[in-house]
Order: sequence, then C-alpha cells, then structure tokens
Amino acid sequence: MGQMISLQRPDGGEIAAYQSDIEADRPSVIVLQEWWGLNDHIKSICDRFAAAGFNALAPDLYHGRVARDADEASHMMNGLDFPGAVHEDVAAALAHLKTINPKVAVMGFCMGGALTIAAAARLDGFGAAVCFYGVPPRAFAAPEQIKIPFQGHFGAKDDWVTPEVVAGLETEMTKAGNPPEVWSYDADHAFFNKTRPEVYNPEAAELAWTRMIAFLKTKL
Repeated sequence: MGQMISLQRPDGGEIAAYQSDIEADRPSVIVLQEWWGLNDHIKSICDRFAAAGFNALAPDLYHGRVARDADEASHMMNGLDFPGAVHEDVAAALAHLKTINPKVAVMGFCMGGALTIAAAARLDGFGAAVCFYGVPPRAFAAPEQIKIPFQGHFGAKDDWVTPEVVAGLETEMTKAGNPPEVWSYDADHAFFNKTRPEVYNPEAAELAWTRMIAFLKTKL
C-alpha cells in the first residue's frame, strides 16, 4: 500500500501526493485525478500500477478536497488553476520521480486526461503519456505539440469527449508527425471508474488497462 507524501513545487509551495511503494529500478507513472479529487479510487489505481511493476504517484490537485457529488466536482474543476496544476503540481511530481528513476510517464482520467495532454504538450521529461477520455481546449494545449509516444482510450458513447473530438486529436497529431495509438470502446464517459456502476464497463476497462500496461512497458 502507498502513503501520502509532500512535494515541493517549482514556486516554492507544497503539494500533497499519494505515492505507491517505490523501487528505484522501476519506471514511474504520474496518475492525474478525475474531477472528483484524489479519492480512494485514484489511490487504488496507483497501487494497481505498483502491482504491475511501476512506481506511481498521484498529486492532490484539489489540495485536500474531495467532491461529494457531481455539482461539487464541477465547481471544483471549474475553479482549478489548470496552468498551475501543470506547471507547478505535475512538474513537482515529475521532478520528484525523476530523482528515483529517469523513466516517467503521465496518465489521467477525464479532467486528468485533459491535464495529461497538457502536461505532455507543455512539460519536458516524460517518456510517454496515456489519456482516458479527456481533451483540453486547443488554446491551453494543442495535441500537435505532443512529441512523445501517446496512447488514448475513449468511449464511443461519450457525449463530453465525443468521437469527433477524438478524431480531431488523432488527425492533428498525425499531421504533426506523431501519430497516436487511439482506442475506442463501446462505452460511456468514465467507463474505467468502477465506483460508478451507471457507466462502468468492466470489459472495456480491463482491455484498456491491459493495452496501457503493454504500451508503457514498451515505451519506458
């Protein structure tokens, strides 16, 4: 099981993070939360990465707050300083993990998926990125700015990150010379989240996990 630790941000501030058990000879993965916050579900994903042979760390982007319902989650996400989350919080996680092992990937879900794309486009030092159903506005991070191996997992029934949005991301990255590995599932938004039975798709979630682990083991 992992534990909470404190990281120093580039601006001198601090951010808490959940870190799995660490082994120096393993590559690392930064796990970026959904709009709910750093809850037990996200922590369990870090522990699952550890069981699969990776170090994992999830920065607490809401600084101790966890949403109790969708309205609160929406309010908290809309209030998030997205540039600060990337250039301070994710950067702090990256710098910390780099001291353990130079091979680091970033991945995330929903809001964290959008931040994954932004981090991959804006920060140097990642070996790979994996996004689950999240795409940021182009004004914040353009997909063609991503120069590292990229894998995406999206639901064909998603009315937030629609198939049209996903097709645009794939086209832009391919035109820029970095074609992504994109997978689509007959599933809804948040199909990976087992705590949400109304959208959870166990078959799609397991297949996506298997594909992600294989991708990260190849790229890191």
